[in-house]
Amino acid sequence: MIKMINETMHQLDVVVETILKLMEKLDETHAETRPTSGKFSIGELCAHLSLIPEADWRIANEASEEEMALFYEKASPQTIKEAHHTLQCSFEYLKKDIASLLVEEWAQETTSFWGVTYTKFSWLLEILTHLHHHRGQLHALMVHVLAIDPEIPMFE
Repeated sequence: MIKMINETMHQLDVVVETILKLMEKLDETHAETRPTSGKFSIGELCAHLSLIPEADWRIANEASEEEMALFYEKASPQTIKEAHHTLQCSFEYLKKDIASLLVEEWAQETTSFWGVTYTKFSWLLEILTHLHHHRGQLHALMVHVLAIDPEIPMFE
């Protein structure tokens, strides 16, 4: 189990590092770009990405819907530069909290406020998947909408 956790954390390191590098290729003039009505603008996508490690881990620890609404209200960055910093802090929060878990706690099941039940390890995989999903969106928006080829490898 420890090997799987360490390997998953390594993959989280890779995805967070590449997201940070993508954000560094953007400037605030890109933030309001919204290629599809009703979907995230680039700035909103960066803000969302920045909160995923901490927000999803809070959900994994059974934060209520009200607690999460308050978290999002207080934590949401307003600029791409703030999102970059927030992602670093959000990931540090996740790593710090995970470091205190005992091996047997990874098999503990917790339930989200909307009723999904996973083990702590499965929640960690969900965070990894969530980050990959939105990283792909950001990369595609940069390449196909902004015509910015970030020239950053997305995988090792």
